[in-house]
Amino acid sequence: MAMRAAAAKSIGYVSTAQTPAVRIVQRRGLSGGGDHHEPPRVNIWQDPLSPSKWKEEHFVLASLTGWGLLIYGGMKTFGGGKKEEKIEEVAAK
Repeated sequence: MAMRAAAAKSIGYVSTAQTPAVRIVQRRGLSGGGDHHEPPRVNIWQDPLSPSKWKEEHFVLASLTGWGLLIYGGMKTFGGGKKEEKIEEVAAK
């Protein structure tokens, strides 16, 4: 009897679908939305002064940007680069 009820239930589920695409739609059963034991994560622009609350990908982007600026600034400040040599031309008499 239980087997017939299960079969009838599955047939009823399939027959209620209006189009074949409706049966293919994902139900997203395991997309929970994160760990529920931690405080909710926020975007970097919503709370810029507390990095512990930022989303992980925003923290990574901010860290890489900071390191890039630090290295670039150090290269510009202490790198020296090409130095132009002043050549004094002596006028031939």
